Amino acid sequence: MQLPTLRQLEYFTALAETLNFREAAEASQVSQPGLSGQIAQLESTLHGKLFERDRRQVRLTRFGSTLLPKAREVLRRAEELSELARSMGAPLTGPLRVGTIPTVGPYLLPKILPEVRRTYPELNLFLREDLTPNLLDQLEGGDLDLLLLATDVPLGDLEVMPLFSDPFTVLVPKGHAFESQDEVQIEQLYQVDVLLLEEGHCLGDQALALCQAPGQAEVAGFRSSSLSTIVQMVAGGMGITLLPEMALERELTGAPNLTTVPFPPDGPSREIGLAWRKSSPRASEYRMIGETMTKAYAQA
Repeated sequence: MQLPTLRQLEYFTALAETLNFREAAEASQVSQPGLSGQIAQLESTLHGKLFERDRRQVRLTRFGSTLLPKAREVLRRAEELSELARSMGAPLTGPLRVGTIPTVGPYLLPKILPEVRRTYPELNLFLREDLTPNLLDQLEGGDLDLLLLATDVPLGDLEVMPLFSDPFTVLVPKGHAFESQDEVQIEQLYQVDVLLLEEGHCLGDQALALCQAPGQAEVAGFRSSSLSTIVQMVAGGMGITLLPEMALERELTGAPNLTTVPFPPDGPSREIGLAWRKSSPRASEYRMIGETMTKAYAQA
């Protein structure tokens, strides 16, 4: 019985993602005729058409759409086989593809990466920044090995390792009524303008959950994709926002017209952690990396 090759499945998934033979060939680092020939062989092996092709566009057939998730699963399992062999031969070496979110990466990575690289010099980190839903899809699809993100949001059936808690603080312009207070209570946010990140950012979702209540006044018509933009909006007197503690040093440098007011000691925070597929054979390595990250952040 003839079976599909991993290379054919890689070409199949590449073409399914781009629906363009030229782009899929470039992404796969193969010639376009080479990719077309392998797709044709795969269709022959599977006894069905995977794509509809005409001069204008390429479409997945129903047959192709049904088989695509299985093809991705086979490729992911093959990658895990390679990971297992690598971890058994020389743990904490070779490539590691890490995804992180925009409200964590820029603030945390500069503090922890030097120690991670010093501790594991043979580990080659490849970093990708994206929104949580996209990172979860990439992890599930095998494009990423490990995620560094806020773990308070639904992460599906993943293994999660908590690293540390990141408290929120209230960011206000100088002269705001909150500036004279020692602490801000959640209830006080109900009647003020709160600037939030747009949907898709877990920090925006968390902040909204913290201050959402009858009478709460999120600034109508405004959502930003950048925490730095929101900080500048606060500086311009457009409202206040909730800022994670890890972002304070970077975002408040050179901003003399801004100040922060803490919540009470038991106030809101987010949990930062690592997440990976439960089937990953490198779980013990990820835990070692997580311990190093926690230590590095505490000493930063």
